[in-house]
Amino acid sequence: MDQSIIARLKKEIDSFAPNAEPAEVGVVRKVGDGIVEMEGLDNAELSEMIRFDEASVASVAEATKHSDTLFGVILNLEEDTVKAIVLGDSARIKEGMLVHRTKKLLSIPVGEAMTGRVVNALGEPVDGKGPVKASVSSPIEREAYGVIDRAPVNTPLHTGIKAIDSLIPIGRGQRELIIGDRATGKTTVAIDAILNQLNEPEESRPLCIYVAIGQKESKTARIAALLAERGAMAYTTIVSAPASAPAAFQFLAPYAGVTIGEYFMDKGKDVLVVYDDLSKQAVAYRELSLLLRRPPGREAYPGDIFYLHSRLLERAAKLSKEKGGGSLTALPIIETQEGDISAYIPTNVISITDGQMFLEADLFNKGTRPAINVGISVSRVGSAAQTKAMKKVSGRIKLDLAQFRELEAFMQFSQDLDVETKKRIDGGRRLSAILNQNKNAPIPFERQVVVMYAATNGFFDVFPPEKMGEVEERFLAYMDREGKNLLDAIRTEKAISDDTEVKLKAALQSFVTTAG
Repeated sequence: MDQSIIARLKKEIDSFAPNAEPAEVGVVRKVGDGIVEMEGLDNAELSEMIRFDEASVASVAEATKHSDTLFGVILNLEEDTVKAIVLGDSARIKEGMLVHRTKKLLSIPVGEAMTGRVVNALGEPVDGKGPVKASVSSPIEREAYGVIDRAPVNTPLHTGIKAIDSLIPIGRGQRELIIGDRATGKTTVAIDAILNQLNEPEESRPLCIYVAIGQKESKTARIAALLAERGAMAYTTIVSAPASAPAAFQFLAPYAGVTIGEYFMDKGKDVLVVYDDLSKQAVAYRELSLLLRRPPGREAYPGDIFYLHSRLLERAAKLSKEKGGGSLTALPIIETQEGDISAYIPTNVISITDGQMFLEADLFNKGTRPAINVGISVSRVGSAAQTKAMKKVSGRIKLDLAQFRELEAFMQFSQDLDVETKKRIDGGRRLSAILNQNKNAPIPFERQVVVMYAATNGFFDVFPPEKMGEVEERFLAYMDREGKNLLDAIRTEKAISDDTEVKLKAALQSFVTTAG
């Protein structure tokens, strides 16, 4: 734009508002693809919100056509200009339009009113239930808590999935990556973890936030309907930035989700945040960065792509008692191509998180649900985030499964198996069958414990491996009838006392006798 035009516009601005600082109002120089380049905002700050003044280039009728004010967020500070992403319809912005600083970082509404709602990346409701009556707003970018403010992760966050709670336990305040190819059940694992919080006592039940990034709106609607049907929306917020939304919204959505969660964490509550998925956020950020003329790095991503996810996931924490003792647990999801976990974005996020659950397409196609490869899946918090009861029954499972996988591979080359080897292979098949689980059917931890106890202590050895699903159902029905006091004891004590173990063994003997 001609410098004389800019000078004239600034002179006109000063004549209307002689006390305004010259650097508080700028002029749009270029606009396109959701990116605006502006001159005159010399004092602007990174991540600051700006307001576009549509009346400055339009008639009154055109300016009042839209009831909402159009905002943007500054992402680039350059020598003579600043660049921002538009939070809305960039077609409404014209060259020569005036832009006003707000002197505020991008903030969204937070608070109790967000629970049970579906909102967009700016915290605006999209569920047709009216406005969100939140009286507090919070910046979506903030520094993560430091080491001194944190406490060790030692309280379990039960997912209701046997394979996870026994082998890859998640603690409150942990960051556990869910990684795998498309359509291997990654979202199902996360949604089951949200549904399972219905099995937790209400006073210690985590609040849940599901962030849908770049997903089909029909999928997000199905998830919202499922959570509402089960009663889980009562403690859940959904942040939706669908595939049809601008890249800016897909980039901002995870930060909006964690900001809503931090409000509750700061009040001493437990929160679970699911990011589904960060691969799509990385793609959206790459699109914005290239439009902002940031130099691409490895695999054509900008050099600071690691910082994109690290500053998000570092906000997950278990706070010290002095800070209220709240926690925020993160379950980021990453999509791989052909199972390649050594690609750029997967390795980035693996290095930031405290472990990963790898869902394998081959296991999924064989009918294993969830299709978790226990060999390369790990929780770096480990048994510190398990109850004593679960720790007692799950100690041997990972080793037994690993030995079974080796024997299973060896068995392909051998027809004649000795009795001991056949016994081990049958035991491994039983264990694999026990860890299989239907989708959207999380199991309370005390029921998991009694099933694992029976499987690892040989009580189910009399049943063929292919019947284990049916046997498990019958055993749990038997425990509901005859051993409810044992289930209640394990749930309350979170351990298997000597007295409880004696009674549990007697109950198992009785079941095996009647069922066998």
